[in-house]
Amino acid sequence: MKTENPNREPTTENLESKYRTVLFDIDGTLVDSNEAHAQAWVNAFEEAGLTIDLEKIRRAIGMGGDKLMPIVSRIEENSPLGQSIARRRREIFVNDLLPRVQPFPDAARLVTALKERGYTMVAASSAKKNELSRLLKIAGADGQLDAATSSDDAENSKPDPDIIQVALERARTSPAEAVMIGDTPYDIAAAARAGVQTIAFRCGGWRDENLKGAIAIYDGPWDLCEHLDSSPLSTC
Repeated sequence: MKTENPNREPTTENLESKYRTVLFDIDGTLVDSNEAHAQAWVNAFEEAGLTIDLEKIRRAIGMGGDKLMPIVSRIEENSPLGQSIARRRREIFVNDLLPRVQPFPDAARLVTALKERGYTMVAASSAKKNELSRLLKIAGADGQLDAATSSDDAENSKPDPDIIQVALERARTSPAEAVMIGDTPYDIAAAARAGVQTIAFRCGGWRDENLKGAIAIYDGPWDLCEHLDSSPLSTC
């Protein structure tokens, strides 16, 4: 999903913080996949005889599927129908839509730049493990990150803090030394509950007012790359 206005200036605050670790959300942050996820849910619900508004699902992308499903349909994921829909959603996304997903501009460049600056980098994604490995390849980040955490590694998905806490453990770092890079309010909420600050990207489709709580907001990887030396990640 493209940002509404690519010419907007980045917003920043509290630039004096110093971090050692970067936690990356992947969907909507490094990879332009939010629309594909939303469409996969719509198609899976339709096959089950349910019509769910695409925009309603878009607003829930970034949560784990276990939270998204009851919010948009009042169906619990662990119910027989919920399990069937979730399974079909994964098939549609992985087989039909994921092959067409593209990275955001400069996604790989951003990861490389932060690696060169000495940051420990960990994926902290709500994606399933098998989806995450393919998304990292699309982003050009496979083999670049120090570790990866998926929804399979946590009991509770975003906006609960579990995924962030596991990522911190794998990075062997404290919340104060880490910063999350994400694109949704759910990334910001999950990170905050784990004591971690967030840099937000607009490229996932959210407005600045929805990204309140982020210490800085950029259009996407390309924008942060352009302003890296004046960003919260200017030093390590």
